[in-house]
Amino acid sequence: MNEKIKSRKELIPIVEALKREGKSVVFTNGCFDILHVGHVRLLKQAKEHGHVLIVGLNSDESVRALKGADRPFVPEADRAEVLAALSSVDYVTIFGEVDPLSIVTDLKPDVLAKGEDWAEGTIIGQDVVEAHGGTVVRIPFTSGSSTTNLIDKIRSGR
Repeated sequence: MNEKIKSRKELIPIVEALKREGKSVVFTNGCFDILHVGHVRLLKQAKEHGHVLIVGLNSDESVRALKGADRPFVPEADRAEVLAALSSVDYVTIFGEVDPLSIVTDLKPDVLAKGEDWAEGTIIGQDVVEAHGGTVVRIPFTSGSSTTNLIDKIRSGR
């Protein structure tokens, strides 16, 4: 298994140690079903807000609950490995819930990063992060880059 892919239980002491060293921890999450330029830009920009970037990856089961029975196209282990291969990503952890609230609560990141397609005040975990003195950043959205757009193109043959 890739050394960047950790369970939540493994990450908690790692995050605590990083914070003791004075490093800031950034957390973002998503399905990352078919990795595209919008994802890569989001992750790169998220990393710029701290020292260490942790990506919470929705499990196959939670992707199905969010996106429908025909998703994900790529299994969680493969999606985790692809994310872990990116230089901007320091750790990947798979979570089974449909939203990241419990993992944000457990990890207590210094920065919570989401795409600006998430409206102000609707980012799950914002209250938890801010209660611990952290910040929430909204990363500019790459117009036209989405997994849904890619799926539509593939299905239409364009």
